[in-house]
Amino acid sequence: MEEWDSSTKSALTQIPLLSTRAGPRDGAAWTQRLKEEYRALIAYTTMNKSNDNDWFRISAANPDGTRWTGSCWYVHNLRRYDFLLQFDIPVTYPATSPEIELPQLDGKTHKMYRGGKICLTVHFKPLWAKNSPRFGIAHALCLGLAPWLAAEVPILVDSGMVKHKDEEAPSAESCA
Repeated sequence: MEEWDSSTKSALTQIPLLSTRAGPRDGAAWTQRLKEEYRALIAYTTMNKSNDNDWFRISAANPDGTRWTGSCWYVHNLRRYDFLLQFDIPVTYPATSPEIELPQLDGKTHKMYRGGKICLTVHFKPLWAKNSPRFGIAHALCLGLAPWLAAEVPILVDSGMVKHKDEEAPSAESCA
């Protein structure tokens, strides 16, 4: 944690660590793990809102809690850039971190895999492996997605790969 800035350290210490080692195939233990995941996500969201740093919305897209969808955004040059967010919980979770997808950015940066999965292998995956099963979805967003957005969105905007919604050409339906 020495190389992290003070705000990242502060955020990380306020996200509860998880204790249940269970994945989607583990029945009642998975239900307990999901409860812990929700507690951590609520704590992280509450902290972000109290610090005026709200940047994502996410919820389970199925009753099993194995598919998650939502949105995230990043402010660059006083303009908000919104992106769809989705991921599946791997069968080997929590030993394996989720692969976070931003489908709108698929193919726009080399720091992404097919399907819009963001590249977290070099920096985040070793950290996840070291802290499994204590890390969960909130930790993946805080230490994986947030830094990725901060590093990539400004480059994508400045290079013209991502345009603000006000700059995009009107669709054919809006001209009719």
